[in-house]
Amino acid sequence: MDKRLLEILVCPLCKSTLHLDAEKQELICKADRLAYPIRNDIPVMLVDEARNLSADECS
Repeated sequence: MDKRLLEILVCPLCKSTLHLDAEKQELICKADRLAYPIRNDIPVMLVDEARNLSADECS
């Protein structure tokens, strides 16, 4: 994923910084405990498409 894009993307729900999980191809919002998928190198920034994270995944 392009580093410049990652620097400007924020969580659509709370506007906090996102962290890339390259292995799972997801952008992680630790504040809301959500993982936004990256499909075909395009981040899907829809709350309805995000996966809820467990407490273990957020640490």
